[in-house]
Amino acid sequence: RNAHLSGFYNITIHSFSSLASYVVIYTASDDYTGKKLTGQAIPQSYTDHIGGNVSIGKHVIIGTGTTVIGECIIGEGCSVGSKSMVNKDLEPWGIFAGIPCKKLKDRKKDLLVLEKEFLDLNIK
Repeated sequence: RNAHLSGFYNITIHSFSSLASYVVIYTASDDYTGKKLTGQAIPQSYTDHIGGNVSIGKHVIIGTGTTVIGECIIGEGCSVGSKSMVNKDLEPWGIFAGIPCKKLKDRKKDLLVLEKEFLDLNIK
């Protein structure tokens, strides 16, 4: 749904996680200091990239229009509000929002009971 995932490094999305429309995940960014050239069409020997792997934990939900710039781990159960920017690790089971995002409060874990119920039904 118009999400964009790109970069030089890995993106891992674990089970039961979702990205809303217009979420952008960049595992790397050009070096803006002027020491190197920038742009995707330039050979890598002339460019420098800053970033790393992006991991989106189980039961993460990321709201519309959010940008994730690697390297970061979005911990299990995180909820990221719409139009936020994630540029660092987020601790598990938090509700985050803003530019850059900040923790607002803890997220409930009631959905873990529903996960077990769902998986038990599908095993039979």
